[in-house]
Amino acid sequence: MEIWINPACSKCRSALSLLDAEDAEYTVRRYLEDVPSEDEIRGVLQRLGLEPWDITRTEEAVAKELGVKEWARDAGSRDQWVRALAEHPKLIQRPIITADDGTALVARTEEAVRDALSR
Repeated sequence: MEIWINPACSKCRSALSLLDAEDAEYTVRRYLEDVPSEDEIRGVLQRLGLEPWDITRTEEAVAKELGVKEWARDAGSRDQWVRALAEHPKLIQRPIITADDGTALVARTEEAVRDALSR
């Protein structure tokens, strides 16, 4: 499994601590440094079963600058959202775990991390 993290994020650190406590095998992707491409974001969204606006941190300063809260949330605007996530990775909700079974989830709670471990 792989976990996308921002080391400054307390939810990310908690998820890593739980993975370590469970002796899980995983790789860390510091997505602010190793920025995912638009195609990678689309792939993770497919695995998550979510739309790009579902994983966008709309309260970030850059989100407010871009005015993302006003953007349409439909198939026609999907590429605009994905492009924004790739260009401004700080907008990506975290942590995201891509599980070994091909699924993914936003692991902001202990329950979500345990769910990823069970996959």
